[in-house]
Formats: sequence, C-alpha cells, structure tokens
Amino acid sequence: MERVVLLDARGNPTGSADKATIHTADTPLHLAFSCYLLNDSGQLLLTRRALSKKTWPGVWTNSFCGHPAPGEEVFDAIRRRAYEELGTTVEDIQVVLPKFQYRAIDASGIVENEICPVHLARISSDLAPNPEEIAEWAWADPAAVIDSVTNTPFAFSPWLVEQLPDVAPALLELSEQARAQ
Repeated sequence: MERVVLLDARGNPTGSADKATIHTADTPLHLAFSCYLLNDSGQLLLTRRALSKKTWPGVWTNSFCGHPAPGEEVFDAIRRRAYEELGTTVEDIQVVLPKFQYRAIDASGIVENEICPVHLARISSDLAPNPEEIAEWAWADPAAVIDSVTNTPFAFSPWLVEQLPDVAPALLELSEQARAQ
C-alpha cells in the first residue's frame, strides 16, 4: 500500500492516506512532485501515461511524477520513482518551482489536488519503463515541446500545461548547457 502525505491549505502535513483511496471527485490536498528529465544531448523525455492509470490515462506528460511517502525526502522520492516508473537513475536534481500547486478534474470526474514541487534532473542510465506506468515515451527538443504544448494544450496533462511556462527558461538553459558539452 502506497501512502501519500495529506496537507492543510498552508502546505503543512496533517496525516497520510492510502493513495488508492484518495483520488476521487473530492481528492484532499496532498504532496506530490513532477520531474522533467534531460539526456546528455539536451533532449527532454516526454511520457504517455499508461491506459490503466486512474487519472488522465493515455495522456502525454512530463517525464514522471509521484508522491513522497510520509517521512521521505522529495529527492529520495524522485530517485525511487525514476527507478519504479522508468527503470532508470537520475542525477543533478534541482528544484525549479518549489511552490507549484494545482487542482484539475479529468474527464471521469476524478480530481487531482496537489502541492507539487517541480524538478529538473539528468538521466544517468538507460530507460526500462514500467508498462503499468508508461504506455509510450519520446525524447524531444525542449523548444519543440514548448511549441506543441502552447499550440495543442488539450493533448497534454493539465499539470504540464500549467508548469511549462515557468519551467521553460530553466529547461532551455539546461538543454543548451548539455548540447555545449
């Protein structure tokens, strides 16, 4: 059983709950994270959520997301979920949006309600995505991703659409640095 950290309106922990039970039409505010992965060529990893996912099945999104367990540091949760979801390891994790918060309702009526710090990291091993998490994946030029999300936001997860304008400058800078090396 995976547990998530429940939060009050100010972002303070108030307890925990079974992840499988909280994503409903009345999802309580809880802690999560988003991570954008770059490879050594400066490309961004996009993933398509598995069709079996409870929320936003089959939707293209950032590299991966997850929930820190009670008492787990966010960077440790990022490393854990990179391995569980993508079968990979990450390094050079950095926070780019420490206070990102969103609430979104998918077509089935299930609500996401998260304080979700956003991170950038570099992939440091091969991918071996878990098919229960990831249906497809693609490496893409960050500028092309920004254009695609701007022009067709309906094709992407709501959190990616909301995060990307603020993540884009750091993403483009890191991509350029990787290409220059």
